Amino acid sequence: MPDTLRTAVSVPTFGDFDARTLGELARAAEDAGWDGFFCWDHVLWDPVGRGVADTTVALAAIALATSRVRFGPLVTPLARRRPWKVAREVASLDRLSGGRFTLGVGNGDDIDFAPVGDPTPARDRAAVLDESLGLLQRLLEEGGPVSHAGAAYRVTDVELHAGTVQPHVPVWVAGRWPHRRPLRRAARYDGVVPLWPGFALPTPKEYAACLEVVREERLENGRGDEPFDALVWSRPDVPDDDRLAAYAEVGATWWVEAFDPHRDDLDVVRRRIEAGPRTGG
Repeated sequence: MPDTLRTAVSVPTFGDFDARTLGELARAAEDAGWDGFFCWDHVLWDPVGRGVADTTVALAAIALATSRVRFGPLVTPLARRRPWKVAREVASLDRLSGGRFTLGVGNGDDIDFAPVGDPTPARDRAAVLDESLGLLQRLLEEGGPVSHAGAAYRVTDVELHAGTVQPHVPVWVAGRWPHRRPLRRAARYDGVVPLWPGFALPTPKEYAACLEVVREERLENGRGDEPFDALVWSRPDVPDDDRLAAYAEVGATWWVEAFDPHRDDLDVVRRRIEAGPRTGG
């Protein structure tokens, strides 16, 4: 088990947090010693009523403003995106950054789907998510033309010549505890983003129980010895104590401090980022 945590921030894309500002904050995070800088991905939800930055544009700004940190969306609801367009974006961002991109994916919420007629019931979104993930990886990694005939997508002899820097771009999958199905989905990929009701911070014991579901699935699939990331989703104002080490001891690899657009304005976010990561891990 890892005995240290890599540290990152997850920043919203609303109001003052436009693409230029996110690039500037990412540079500040890199300078302050954070290991990762991630941002949200919404199209319709606008909790502050001042506009939403396009996530792909913001990620390009982040890639250009940094040289070391790992970055990506936390998370992209793939059911409202065309897999071949996402594959092209992933490859472009990975090349632009020199191989530092991670794709976070999840099932999303009705608020970004229902108003425009995209798949709304969570079960329907999950089916499209699974199909999208499989097709996305084939488009990025297979050397020849890809054909696919599924319930949501049909492609014929599509070859993107993606040319990513990383032989395999990591995919992290989000899921809400205590639901097991998203965790089992995550076990098939490269990392898990477990979320608790109300985005509460679980105890290390609760977190360990969640990761056990993932471990069991990976062992059944013969992937138990392969590297795998596990994120702890935290608020930036939790006490700075020895709990970070406790999460690392049960299998966490990343401590991610996520900001709330309702509570954290640009000045709050900038000050926390510039203060640097916690050292409790």
